Amino acid sequence: MTGTPSIERTLLGGCLVGRVSGEMDYLTRTDFLALFEALVDTRPPSLVLDLSGVTFCDSAGLGALLAAQRLAKARDTVLALACAPPTLRRILELTGADQVLTLYGTVDDAVTAFGA
Repeated sequence: MTGTPSIERTLLGGCLVGRVSGEMDYLTRTDFLALFEALVDTRPPSLVLDLSGVTFCDSAGLGALLAAQRLAKARDTVLALACAPPTLRRILELTGADQVLTLYGTVDDAVTAFGA
């Protein structure tokens, strides 16, 4: 899927997993944040965003991920990112966002780190 983002919810162990699909950019930032807010409004103790379905991410998408981190923290939810495509992982590393956002190679690794 491209264009408007979507988030498919699943539970894995005691952890909420949201699989993000679509683009994360200036045009879709607001849509992503609304979907993310609906996830954290359920107040899960831990949330993993599976980014394997993200087809494009620009600086606005990166800003949305950082805003998601702040929103999760405000809701007492620990957020981790998993399965970032290579280009997105590179953006996170080059900008230093990987120092703020917790990244895992797989959803299973993130869930295990949460002890779920």
